[in-house]
Amino acid sequence: MKKRALALLLCLAMLLPLLAWGEEEEEDLLVEEIVENVLLDDDDVEIPEQIEPEIEVKVVNDAREDFIDRIVALGKKLYDDADGKRKRAHYASDIYVCKNFTVYLFRQNRDDFRMAEFPDIPLVIPNNLPAKQCKPYAYGFLWEEVAPEKGNPFQVAAQFIYDADQSKEENLARAMDFMRQAQRGDYFQMSADYEYGVGAHSAIMLSYDPETDEIHWMDSNMRGGKIDGIRYGLVQYEAVKSVEWWASAFCHKKRGATLYRLREDIIYAE
Repeated sequence: MKKRALALLLCLAMLLPLLAWGEEEEEDLLVEEIVENVLLDDDDVEIPEQIEPEIEVKVVNDAREDFIDRIVALGKKLYDDADGKRKRAHYASDIYVCKNFTVYLFRQNRDDFRMAEFPDIPLVIPNNLPAKQCKPYAYGFLWEEVAPEKGNPFQVAAQFIYDADQSKEENLARAMDFMRQAQRGDYFQMSADYEYGVGAHSAIMLSYDPETDEIHWMDSNMRGGKIDGIRYGLVQYEAVKSVEWWASAFCHKKRGATLYRLREDIIYAE
């Protein structure tokens, strides 16, 4: 018995170091797992994880940009061809009447484009809303409502209507904020009362410069005059005026302005 007990004690004595080594190895492995994905600096202090900010990527629609580029390029060509001379803007068929000018630029370029939602429908541009249907507001800053399924590729991007319940200053501030939303290619309509006359005017926006708070645009017949009773208008390209100047033009009771913008789903016609 004594010999058997002694043998058992010897076996236990031999096994104890092995068990201790196994625990040590497991502990080391555990430590390795814990620190495996932690970054430490030179003083063994944990470095916080850096979270990269999300970068917003704007998807550019090449067809839509091409459509706008062609409209702007044709406007520039007509401006260059006019060479600073006033063009007849008197009869309903004259393309240099302000609305006719913007419509002409659209129609000359529309055939190569469609809307993805309605790829078989030719594009159209709405007429101004008739004066009777504009009431109680003044004529000139609203278009007829034409559904996109009938070919209208424009949407109302922003609109200002004078609010008689607000002060002149409050209305002017809203009108200026409205103008700052202008983007390249926007079709602009207003009912104005300003230095160049009283009534409707159409233009195409080229850009808004936030540093100078100015609008760049092109149009026809904003400035003009009559010769022998016939109206002649000046073609403008990259004309520049302040946001406040524009806002003051239509910030009057019953008047307003609208920015009409091409839809994002413009595609090439097949």
